[in-house]
Amino acid sequence: MHQPDYRDESGIMQMPWVFLHAIKDYYDMPWMLERHNGLKATFNVTPPLIRQLKLYYDNPQNNDKFLELWLRDISSLDMTEYSWMMKICRSSTYDTVVSKIASYDELYKKESYNHHEFFDLEVLFVLSWCGVYLRTNSKIVKDMLQKGRGFVYEDKLSLLHELTQFVRGIFDYYVELREKNIISISTTPLNHPILPLLLDMNSAKVANPSTNIPKHPISLKEDALLQIERAKELFEDTFGFQPDGFWPAEGAVDENSVALLSECGVKWIATDQEILFRSLNSRDKANLYQPYDYNNMCMAFRDHELSDLIGFTYRFWEPKLAAKNFTSLLSSINDSHSDATVFIILDGENAWEFYDNNAFDFFDALYMNLNSTPWLKTLHMQDVYKLDKKRLNRLAAGSWIHGEFNTWVGHKEKSRGWELIFVTKRDYEHHKESLDEATKAKITEHFLASECSDWFWWYGDDHFTEFGLEFDKLFRSHLIAVYNLMKIAPPLDLFEPIIQNRSSVDFWLKPQSYISPDIDGRHGSFFEWIGSGVVYENRTSSTMDMPKGPVKKIFYGQDDEYIYFAFDTYIETMKQCRVLRLIIDPIGFNEEINIDFTTQKQYCRKSGEIVFDVAFENWLEIKIETGSIQRQKLNFRFELSSGDAVIQTLPSFGELEIDMENDFSDRWFV
Repeated sequence: MHQPDYRDESGIMQMPWVFLHAIKDYYDMPWMLERHNGLKATFNVTPPLIRQLKLYYDNPQNNDKFLELWLRDISSLDMTEYSWMMKICRSSTYDTVVSKIASYDELYKKESYNHHEFFDLEVLFVLSWCGVYLRTNSKIVKDMLQKGRGFVYEDKLSLLHELTQFVRGIFDYYVELREKNIISISTTPLNHPILPLLLDMNSAKVANPSTNIPKHPISLKEDALLQIERAKELFEDTFGFQPDGFWPAEGAVDENSVALLSECGVKWIATDQEILFRSLNSRDKANLYQPYDYNNMCMAFRDHELSDLIGFTYRFWEPKLAAKNFTSLLSSINDSHSDATVFIILDGENAWEFYDNNAFDFFDALYMNLNSTPWLKTLHMQDVYKLDKKRLNRLAAGSWIHGEFNTWVGHKEKSRGWELIFVTKRDYEHHKESLDEATKAKITEHFLASECSDWFWWYGDDHFTEFGLEFDKLFRSHLIAVYNLMKIAPPLDLFEPIIQNRSSVDFWLKPQSYISPDIDGRHGSFFEWIGSGVVYENRTSSTMDMPKGPVKKIFYGQDDEYIYFAFDTYIETMKQCRVLRLIIDPIGFNEEINIDFTTQKQYCRKSGEIVFDVAFENWLEIKIETGSIQRQKLNFRFELSSGDAVIQTLPSFGELEIDMENDFSDRWFV
């Protein structure tokens, strides 16, 4: 469970995601577990989340920009504030959240609002973030959802009071479940930094020799130590005991960072299977299913494929079928490996809004299956720590994202962020002797906040958010604050945005005209696909990092008779795939196509309910006849798999909608 520190120099949170995930996920996730007696799990709660969640205990509108504006009379908002509130209130996931609340759906589709409509939009947005627990157990939430429209100011006040009281009980609930031995609780270094990069920027090159590192790097070891020690202090102050285990931010480890964690009394950590495979120079998954001892540190390595099925794939499945599939995959491991310990580790909050009903139906089915399976029992990490462990003699550097650090260093924007930290740190070292202890303490807080991994996540072209400029401004505000505290004019560089002003257009271009390409599996003439829609899969990741699959771009379009798709792929990765699944909704079409991508050329024609052609040589092409389809709008989804493993789901953001009655006559071009 993690959110970055959204507070600016004034201490006001500039974005509302801590509050919104608190009412949707931070209580619901352990509550869903507790409903199934006998199950156990570990919950990792990061310090920035702890600090900010406590700011909602009393008068939260004084600490949260969104709530302060939410309680204001709409007529008092200036244009900037109004536009920002509209952007926030229209940011909910459409298919699984907005469309499920009819009144919200109606307002969401409008382009302008009168005051009453905008007021309702604000209320419905917050209601849409209420999780299953609140929708089931809070009379206020249930009544307001049923009311749907025509809210008044007293509704806002009563809703905020209800939600504030709810948030106040979250950490007490965690302590209660720990005392019942249902969960164990761990944490992360203070501001969620990538510890190996703080200690030595060259660790990025150890993990991936082609990574470009920032100019004139310096070691931030003292900061790294503070990040660990202060996290432990905050954790004990909140939960009443010292944490035994840490999830290093983003599963980022190397030998030096693990040694530092060990020196600070941390007994166990977890990371990704890729780190184990590189450490052993072997990709044999038989090595994965046990805990390890590396220099007296207990280490767990996540099963990447199983974890990502929950994080990314099962949201498209019927819940009971997904739960059954997951249990069958565990059964296969049980049949092949004696006394296997399988580690499922995933994002605790960002995946569930892409499931129907906030993933409640999926987890209910999954937990029921796990509870009724006699050869299986669940453990939390306190249990794992007591198990026999296999010795690990060396530890590769990397993270749970592709086994490297390129998500936080390498791109020129990411490097620019680090370089600004280094320059500011050097300037501080030259002036700190003239500062009093209180000022130095404040400056240290800003440096530690600037080292948060989240800022670097949004720099570069590998992730996208509509709030990129806000994240960029928050990052730079910490360094500006350092100069202000030193009473030195901040360099002009700190007032220039690092991030480029990107939008969703950068990863998804809609079709502009009819197309009629030849389907031969060859990436031939560029002109065949002029006017098609394009999805840049390598740019679509947001709060969660999608598994790196073989498809980097999707081209799509139509003419009067056919719908066309082309997939630009990494050829070598594509050769791992054996099955292409085509899903078309709302007609319920679901077909598997067996393709050997290792051969020189593949072509097949399927004639059944729907006729379609598939060709592959140096990229994958599909043509679908539309004559037998009696629908105006179709939603397409694709899965590439090998055996039981789903390698990639396309498009990664859900489905591609094609309107069979598209008219491109107003978009002629020469």
